[in-house]
Amino acid sequence: MLNIAGLEGLEQNAPVVMLNLMRFHARSRDGDGSGRDAYLRYSAVTVPMIKARGGTLLWTGEAKAIALGPHAGNDWDFVALVYYPSVAAFLDMMTSEAYEREADPHRLNGCAEHVIIATGEAYSKFNIR
Repeated sequence: MLNIAGLEGLEQNAPVVMLNLMRFHARSRDGDGSGRDAYLRYSAVTVPMIKARGGTLLWTGEAKAIALGPHAGNDWDFVALVYYPSVAAFLDMMTSEAYEREADPHRLNGCAEHVIIATGEAYSKFNIR
């Protein structure tokens, strides 16, 4: 569930990178392929929505192994870093009717768990701005 109250407590015009952690269902809940397949359908819909709000996909990759820390609950399948020019842009996308109608069903069909962590930049080699 989207933490609107927590996000509204952040500086709305500050840029944000969202760290996405995903664990896929073995099979998509709608029966159309794997959970990963459903997530790819989700990505195909959301990337244009992200770009329309001035954001971009920075990096994606498969989660390979826990290198440090507790193993329990951290068996993620996929990781993504997504830049938004503002917290408000992220909220605008996530609460839009188009997202709820066209994108979120694919996410729910594909992801057994999806955690998004809003991050503030302390240091970066990415030159976004």
